Amino acid sequence: MDKSNDLDPRDSSLFRNEVGPVRPVRHDRVDSIRPRPAPIPKMKLADEQDVLKESLFGDLEPDLETGEELHFVRPGLQRNVLRKLRRGRFSVGDQLDLHGMRSNEAQAALQAFIQDAQRRGITCVRVIHGKGLRSSNRGPVLKPKIARWLRHWDTVLAYSSAIPADGGTGAVYVLIRRA
Repeated sequence: MDKSNDLDPRDSSLFRNEVGPVRPVRHDRVDSIRPRPAPIPKMKLADEQDVLKESLFGDLEPDLETGEELHFVRPGLQRNVLRKLRRGRFSVGDQLDLHGMRSNEAQAALQAFIQDAQRRGITCVRVIHGKGLRSSNRGPVLKPKIARWLRHWDTVLAYSSAIPADGGTGAVYVLIRRA
């Protein structure tokens, strides 16, 4: 099919007048294909960031005794929020029991639990970590790690040890930022 027949001669002459004189460009080069950028190893970078954070913040917190209370409130939150949390005044929407888990299992389970609770719109949860009574003379293992992990997650607004009826120093209430 001849495309020149499809154009109106007036349109063609108008185009030629506007464009002016042209000449074809000839070259013997092959069109270059842009090289793809090097892949960014996102998971490796994230792992390296986690290791860096762990090395910076890992051992700065003192070891906790079995009966010590945990509490934290993100700067900018009202004081009475922590007071109400410590007294068990928030409605607990869900709970997670970490008894018997290894440290890496507990961290993954806790992080997934917090993210899921936030996605579901739950603002207060209880995390049972135990008191470390069966940890011989080493003291609690998960308790100080949970405190450290929760402080470093932006989705956590505050946490506090539970009231005795809800597990006392063997559990924490966690306030979660709304999504």
